[in-house]
Amino acid sequence: MEKIFESSLWASRFMVILAVIFGLLGAVILFIVASIDIFDSAKFVFNTYVSGVHPHNFHEDVVGGIIGAVDLYLIGVVMLLFSFGLYELFISEIEAAKDESGKENKVLAIHSLDQLKDKISKVIVMVLVVGFFQKVGHTQYDGALDMLYFALSITAVAVGLYFLGKVGKH
Repeated sequence: MEKIFESSLWASRFMVILAVIFGLLGAVILFIVASIDIFDSAKFVFNTYVSGVHPHNFHEDVVGGIIGAVDLYLIGVVMLLFSFGLYELFISEIEAAKDESGKENKVLAIHSLDQLKDKISKVIVMVLVVGFFQKVGHTQYDGALDMLYFALSITAVAVGLYFLGKVGKH
């Protein structure tokens, strides 16, 4: 009875394959949507220059569209890391990720839940930074106090990124 239960319990890890498949599907969808956004931004720039009429916020709109697409690409990368990590942790090592000499790809190599969490959290922080700069680009500054807050927020982001770079290094 114990042996049957344990083998059933061990086989239940294959339920993770649903998260892997749908995580990959989510990543593909995000990459497609981000690529369409980049294409739309390029089309907008082309049409603007051909017509010769520049909208008031032309540069902000172009930069905002591209930064928004980068944001989607980064979230897609989170989904890829999530899918690869779950697969390697619960199902099997990905043999295709190794080179001819048998060394594994360091970017996608995940051997513990802590490594998966660290990789995903770093990409999520980058998503937040990109989102921050996208919002900053559309903010109106009405005085010196607003500019001080802007400078402090940039400093806080820089300090956060500095310490994020130190995580995991000895």
